[in-house]
Amino acid sequence: LIATMSSSAFASLPTVLHPKEEDIQMMLSAGVHTGTRNSDKMMEEYIWRRRKDGLHVLNIGKTWEKIMLAARVIVAIENPEDVVAISARPWGMRAVLKFAHYTGSQSIAGRFTPGTFTNQITKQFREPRLLIVTDPRTDSQAVREASYVNIPVIAFCDSDSPLQHVDVAIPANNKGKHSIGLIYWLLAREVLRLRGTVSRTSDWDVPVDLFFHRDIEELKKTEEEQATKAEEAAAPAAVYDEAIPDADAGAFAGEPVAAPEAAQWSTDGAEAAAAEQW
Repeated sequence: LIATMSSSAFASLPTVLHPKEEDIQMMLSAGVHTGTRNSDKMMEEYIWRRRKDGLHVLNIGKTWEKIMLAARVIVAIENPEDVVAISARPWGMRAVLKFAHYTGSQSIAGRFTPGTFTNQITKQFREPRLLIVTDPRTDSQAVREASYVNIPVIAFCDSDSPLQHVDVAIPANNKGKHSIGLIYWLLAREVLRLRGTVSRTSDWDVPVDLFFHRDIEELKKTEEEQATKAEEAAAPAAVYDEAIPDADAGAFAGEPVAAPEAAQWSTDGAEAAAAEQW
């Protein structure tokens, strides 16, 4: 499958940049190719077909080509801090922070303050040379300000995403936490490979899970479940340890056992109870 895809879908790329079978499997399992029910006219060239349930399926071959192109654009900027990755969507905040950490760029996770790129009076004022956006619709304010100051924009675009003021569109599912995290991980890995810090022959030692969004409530539930399991596993051992010294002390070593009191079950009490019932 990968051999046929490499000959057709990745003909414009050199053989060094061709994806491995593991990369394609990861993209399929993360749902990178899954679009929405709606489609934008500018995104038609990136859509492969439409499923019976109405969802559009994106072309993974073009997704990989655009990831390679975006990585080469990022590497072309001499100072890594001149690159800013933005995500107002909660599922992309962790991925943006991790991408900035491993590539040396800047990140804005959460709400984008209007005027960050245009108003020099604000404390958050920045002058980046490249902008990476998780969703051009959610981060529309940042994309609009980037167009005012001539900042090129790389954006993860779904089937219904607008492409106004977007220079490099990476067709991908930008609404799933696994898809967003995987795209940022692939982009960061390719940037480090082009810089020469990571070898292409060996795997990157950073797992993909670090780029995935983690819900605080789910983490609390898992921690509580692990704590209860640990308590249940430790509780029987404690009971048996307390019972062993009693047996050694001779509590049951031939001592006479007192007979239970039979006052409650005497015949006089039974006759009295029967008389009261009658």
